[in-house]
Amino acid sequence: MAEARIFDVLKKDHDRQRTLLEQIAETTGDSEERRTLFETLRKELQAHAAAEEESLYATMLADPDLRDEARHSVSEHKEVDDMLGELVEADMATGGWLTRFKSLRERYLHHIDEEEEEMFPSAAEAFDNKTEAALGSLFRRRKPDELDRAEAEMPGDARE
Repeated sequence: MAEARIFDVLKKDHDRQRTLLEQIAETTGDSEERRTLFETLRKELQAHAAAEEESLYATMLADPDLRDEARHSVSEHKEVDDMLGELVEADMATGGWLTRFKSLRERYLHHIDEEEEEMFPSAAEAFDNKTEAALGSLFRRRKPDELDRAEAEMPGDARE
């Protein structure tokens, strides 16, 4: 069986994240369901971003033609991480939490749509099949370690 390529692996993660975002949006108040889903999303987004930066973005940053797109996406990861940090600190029972969550959702959906529609096709033109497979493998190796790290590390400026 062929090794999964980076873009397929990332899109599969994005689809899982879209589902979590949708599920959280359907919850209300400071419920156990909301807490559990949000904690799953928080760790997932932190781990995904780190593993993506260590695999795809690191490779893109080394290519002058792809560098600007990679930098843009890294800055968006930081923005999402900061928004996650705000949500961790906020009271889930308030309307303010839901408003912040909706902003995060909108921002993150924009980010992954932009990756899939613009950045991935640009990078795919520059990478051969072997590179795409190697990056997919690297992402898959890094993500479990990053999930473990996210378990202990909160998002946002507080961790710096």
